[in-house]
Amino acid sequence: MARSEITGKRRMRACNVSHSNIHTHRWQKVNVQRRRLWVPELKRYVSVQVTTSDLKTIDKVGFVAFARRHGYPI
Repeated sequence: MARSEITGKRRMRACNVSHSNIHTHRWQKVNVQRRRLWVPELKRYVSVQVTTSDLKTIDKVGFVAFARRHGYPI
């Protein structure tokens, strides 16, 4: 299943809405990417599955700070 390893984000329930306004249920999947990130504090690469929005936040605050914020063991 598509799921972020750090934040735990996963699919959400949504609706298709037709022209006649009939709602049918569907799943919205998150954009999960497997990335190999360099962590300067650990002096090594770490492979994780994260969403693209998680990647933007990791670029801003750093991997270690982001992982601590979400309780991910380093």
